[in-house]
Amino acid sequence: MKIRQNVRHWASKKALELPVVGDVVNDKLVDMHTDIFLERADEDHREERREHLDAFFDATMDTYLTALQEGAPEAEAREITHVQANFDFYNHGWTEMMEFPGDELDEHYERYETFFERHGITIADPLGEFEPAGGIPDAPSTPEKLDDPEHPYAEGGFADDVYVEGDDGELRVGGQEEPADVSVDNAPGVDEDDA
Repeated sequence: MKIRQNVRHWASKKALELPVVGDVVNDKLVDMHTDIFLERADEDHREERREHLDAFFDATMDTYLTALQEGAPEAEAREITHVQANFDFYNHGWTEMMEFPGDELDEHYERYETFFERHGITIADPLGEFEPAGGIPDAPSTPEKLDDPEHPYAEGGFADDVYVEGDDGELRVGGQEEPADVSVDNAPGVDEDDA
């Protein structure tokens, strides 16, 4: 998959691992991801998906932290959560929200198969053990879109590795090294102007 990586990602990583500020950043990241993906959704279906996406993205924050704790580089840990989201989008027939085409689902699963198996994650069960005890709110599916899927935001051909685009526009396989001078103040939600 092709993702971006900049100082905000590194700051978020640091902040999520801290008490108190981690909760603030978690909530801001959930809101941001929900808003970004709802913008990609058909307008008629946006609000009916909001609660589901909020809960889903909140659960993937735990996936992200677990992947980091298990030694995944930042870009891979984040990509794992995006793969989970795309499994969920596919399962609901929300093809317009997907970041890679549906025919690459298996390839993305196989790249992280060891992590996914360890945590009970499958294409059909994208949260696995990270699903909250009470589950997540349902949202209406659009399964008819799977018959003739449209993927306006999907970029195919990046299923063999994590491709990271930096602020300089350069595409790197595997991501960048963590800068030494990253401040948690750069994480979404930490700065008052950001909230």
